[in-house]
Amino acid sequence: MAGFFVFVILIGYVFSYALDNPGILVFAVIFSIVSSFVSYWWSDKIVLAMSGAKELTHDTNREIYHLVENLCITAGLPTPKIYIIDDSAPNAFATGRDPQHAVIALTSGIIQKLEKTELEGVIAHELSHIGNRDMLLATLVTVMVGIIVLLADWFRRWTFWGRRGRDREGGGQLAAIMMIAAIILSILAPLFAQLMRLAISRKREFLADASGALLTRYPEGLARALEKISADQEPLEVANRATAHLYIASPFKEDGDPSFAKASEGKKKIGFFTRMFLTHPPIEERIKALRGLSV
Repeated sequence: MAGFFVFVILIGYVFSYALDNPGILVFAVIFSIVSSFVSYWWSDKIVLAMSGAKELTHDTNREIYHLVENLCITAGLPTPKIYIIDDSAPNAFATGRDPQHAVIALTSGIIQKLEKTELEGVIAHELSHIGNRDMLLATLVTVMVGIIVLLADWFRRWTFWGRRGRDREGGGQLAAIMMIAAIILSILAPLFAQLMRLAISRKREFLADASGALLTRYPEGLARALEKISADQEPLEVANRATAHLYIASPFKEDGDPSFAKASEGKKKIGFFTRMFLTHPPIEERIKALRGLSV
């Protein structure tokens, strides 16, 4: 996280120096603060609205409510609000700014298609995201990636319209070097920022798998749930690229998502370059890690 903040400030400084406009760096800092504030307080409501989720109460589905409640007691967490997404594709996610204001969303498909121990493993995984503060981390990282992309786009538009700052005024060799560095950063920075976000997301999925298995004391439940989710080829219609990383498994199965590749089924192993752009670790690796916990 510290490295990410330094990266944002560095890019803002290089762009502001190259264009001879200190306001760019000031804007980057102010925008990051405002965006973080908005995301921290209202990200859960935005995501739930985008997903068309409806709240589940104790009276509407006592079995699911008690399942979540019992796991929360074991984990020492307050019971989050539970929402249902009316979609037959099996998937789930957690969101919210902290354990006291957390939300768990389950699709109707995951409730119908999983056995109780499997569904318990999925819910424990999502509760682990809440306990590990992964939602706050994901929000902050997403905001910082957005800032970097915005700065890069702003710089390219600014230079395209001929406003070349120090370089235009003949500011010397250092100014020319900074302009070249700024142009390179404007192209590569968004890519590097996105790769950092995806890498953090994949690591937190592994952590949530392990924490969820420890919570239920039954890693096989979550392992079997992941197998069923990966075997079900129905895409989640309400998902989009902005929210894909929140779900327990990638919702874009219609694209032949490589995160569902299984060597046991004769598919090719995922290459290093392809792996870097995945929002989730490959399902096969997650299942292998879970079953390794029960050995």
